[in-house]
Amino acid sequence: MANELTGFKIAMLVTDGFEQSEMTEPKKALEAAHAKVDIISPNKQTVKGWQHTHWGDEFNVDANLDATNAKNYDALVLPGGVMNPDKLRIEPKAIAFIKNFVDDKKPIAAICHGPWTLIEAGGVKGKTVTSWPSIQSDLRNAGATWVDKQVVRDGQLVTSRKPDDLPAFNEEMIKMIAESKSNKKLARKHGEGFNAK
Repeated sequence: MANELTGFKIAMLVTDGFEQSEMTEPKKALEAAHAKVDIISPNKQTVKGWQHTHWGDEFNVDANLDATNAKNYDALVLPGGVMNPDKLRIEPKAIAFIKNFVDDKKPIAAICHGPWTLIEAGGVKGKTVTSWPSIQSDLRNAGATWVDKQVVRDGQLVTSRKPDDLPAFNEEMIKMIAESKSNKKLARKHGEGFNAK
């Protein structure tokens, strides 16, 4: 179980104002499963977290969005916080990056306000999701079915509501990514693309 994501490369897309625990805890869980996790951000060398009501810590960015190709990653994590996805959803390169994962049907895990960016990338229509309650109308208006649960999995998408949900979110995220690894191996064996079912 501890090595189940060995060889997997995960993109974590953030900018200043992400809810700190929603980045650090999933990152820690993924790395404990032996995945390689890159913090990706537009035009920044460091990003600053937000801890409930005040600024948190600074973190080094592993890859600048301008120089990053979504095809090099196996899955995407979208932390929340209010400022972070609100800034990213008006950043065309960020939405294009996310849309690559949506179009390629790669695993995406989004928590809190994180699904805001998925709306712009066309990633919630027809999906059952959860989120921080204040964006439920936005998600419904984009064609999603919104439910109030600590974690929701719909195909290659896992969503959660808030930092209290992180244990369930992390567990379901790792399970989803590990299953996609099996699907990828099966597809390779049959000479098909990643999207093979």
